[in-house]
Amino acid sequence: MKILMFGRGVIATIYGRAFEAAGHEVEFYVRPGRVADYGTDVHMELIDGRSAPLGRQTRATFAPRLRESIDPRDGFDLVVLSVGHHRLSEAAAFLAPRIGAAPVLVFGNIWQEPLDAVAPLPADQVVFGFPQAGGGFDENGVLRGALVGSVILGASNTSATKPHRVARAVFAQAGIGVREEEDMRGWLMLHVALDAGMFSQALRVGGLAKMVGDPRALRGAFLTSRELLPVLAARGVDLRRHRAAAIPTRFPLLIGALTAAASAALPIARASLAAHIDPSAAEPRAVLDDTLRTARELGIAVPRLEHAPRGV
Repeated sequence: MKILMFGRGVIATIYGRAFEAAGHEVEFYVRPGRVADYGTDVHMELIDGRSAPLGRQTRATFAPRLRESIDPRDGFDLVVLSVGHHRLSEAAAFLAPRIGAAPVLVFGNIWQEPLDAVAPLPADQVVFGFPQAGGGFDENGVLRGALVGSVILGASNTSATKPHRVARAVFAQAGIGVREEEDMRGWLMLHVALDAGMFSQALRVGGLAKMVGDPRALRGAFLTSRELLPVLAARGVDLRRHRAAAIPTRFPLLIGALTAAASAALPIARASLAAHIDPSAAEPRAVLDDTLRTARELGIAVPRLEHAPRGV
């Protein structure tokens, strides 16, 4: 298949390389003038969880094919849109007149109503999903991170659509399993709430990387996320459908200790946190600002989030 990755960020690069290795024709859209800035090669050091439960250390040099324009006649079979949630509306508006009838996988955090967030993309061209990979570029431009052997795709009212079928096929060909989530809207909002806890704590301790092996920091993150559960309920999220995903907020002391131990002992658990050294990056700040704004609008007290550092 012919696949367009929107941007050349961490998620786009990790999955784009996996898709290309599986035989797909993959290109990356970057803003005009950025091709020269990026250069030709990306050096990658990943813990790859597709072939081993605990992951396998891999090193590779990847030469992504970059482009600075998109036209409906380009004939892409799938567009993967994975950007910070604060950039999602802008990116969707840019893509809508340029991709024709290509299916779009919206692949990342969403806090507002999902279809509103990606308007004016037609609903029948969109499937929502979430990556199970992460990491960051170090000071030398090396991408360090992890790739888990599965992703999440929204299943409600989408399992028979072309975008869903195409996305499933692409992941399967890359050796990546799919877990279907019937209430993707609620799952995405809960994930943002969990991220808000992590990001607020990262500002307190100096970055996600410093939370590796720290049960106290992780407990604090889960306690902050717990404050946001009433916000989700007020927005119509049925938390009973997400009991497993919400376990860290129910047992913050226990899960904080277990997560700390896992992040210290298991490379695949450590890799995503360890690569994040800037707690004041745009997306973490936007997650904190948006969740706090919604809580205030709904009149729901979130004292831990209110008193979190706001970065610079």
